[in-house]
Amino acid sequence: MPYRRLPNTDSARLRALKRAVEMSKNIPPFRLAFSMKTLVKIQAFLPLFENSISHQRQTLVNQTEKAKSNQDTARKARLYITHFLKVMNMAINRGEMPPEARSFYGIASDDSSIPSLTTENELVAWGKRIIDGEEYRIRKGNSPVTNPTIAVVKVRYEKFLETRNHYKTINRRATECVNKTSEMRLDADELITALWNEIEASFSALPEDEKRAQTEKYGVVYVFRKNEMIRKDLSPTLFGTDQEDNQ
Repeated sequence: MPYRRLPNTDSARLRALKRAVEMSKNIPPFRLAFSMKTLVKIQAFLPLFENSISHQRQTLVNQTEKAKSNQDTARKARLYITHFLKVMNMAINRGEMPPEARSFYGIASDDSSIPSLTTENELVAWGKRIIDGEEYRIRKGNSPVTNPTIAVVKVRYEKFLETRNHYKTINRRATECVNKTSEMRLDADELITALWNEIEASFSALPEDEKRAQTEKYGVVYVFRKNEMIRKDLSPTLFGTDQEDNQ
């Protein structure tokens, strides 16, 4: 016997619920295979569930777009900070700046390496350290590092922070949408199970094949097992055709 299979995707869940509403529009209430109580629940739940799914999908699209923007601004901020430090090191090598100048940026005087800026947290921390240090160094009467200047670095850094904060907000909203839709899926599955149970009960007195045909009109889904599919395909008509061909 084929077995009933409940929806396992959002599209299938929506289809099952919408089918019940469609049937209610074409069949008088007293002839429906499910109760008015269930219909009222579906009519109240369906638009909320559909809206939640739509909102989640749009939020995930926004999340993907903002992720790309965040990566781009982070890459540029990283590039400008790295270039600033390289120019500063070259100025020290040329004798234009003392090695002690590195201490303004939280770097050891004898350390000419570029600090790790791989992660966003590192980029946030070092960006602030470099900007604050250079601005303080200039206020102390020292000549600014140029090409790039700290003002240009700051613009790129603040753009990165802005995009990063926006991206974090989008991520939080996406998580909230996913969680909300996940909870509503449980409600949808419970509602569809109750709906299909009522539909099958309404046609329980019919022979199995006729019962299945009637319930399928209401959107109930049945799946044949592999061996049942083989028997289903080997119908009497096919056997008759084979015999005639053999003659």
